[in-house]
Amino acid sequence: MKRRLAREKAFQALFQIDIHEVNIGESLEHVLDEEASDEFLEQLVHGVYEHKDQLDQMISGNLENWTIQRLPLVEKTLLRMAAYELEYSEDVPEEVAINEAVELAKVFGDEKSGSFVNAVLSKMTK
Repeated sequence: MKRRLAREKAFQALFQIDIHEVNIGESLEHVLDEEASDEFLEQLVHGVYEHKDQLDQMISGNLENWTIQRLPLVEKTLLRMAAYELEYSEDVPEEVAINEAVELAKVFGDEKSGSFVNAVLSKMTK
């Protein structure tokens, strides 16, 4: 599975976990739809889930006029994923983590999501 698809499926799984309060296994099973899993996908979902509090603190410190609790779930989930990659994935360059999050924001968010995600993540890397 290509990493872009793995990120998309990770986003969907993490979004489901937050919305429906299902466990990781159920969520991954649902988004994979009998497709084989992927190590990067598993690492991303488990990593974001396990480090959610630390990631939220990192994100919160880079928000202007927002709190983590007020963020729409699409943006919050994508920021958590990108923050996880920035902090814990040594083989993912910063630019790639940011670009992938922005592209997913354009697909799953509204017309302002991409620029918002880009601004927060760019501030995190400075």
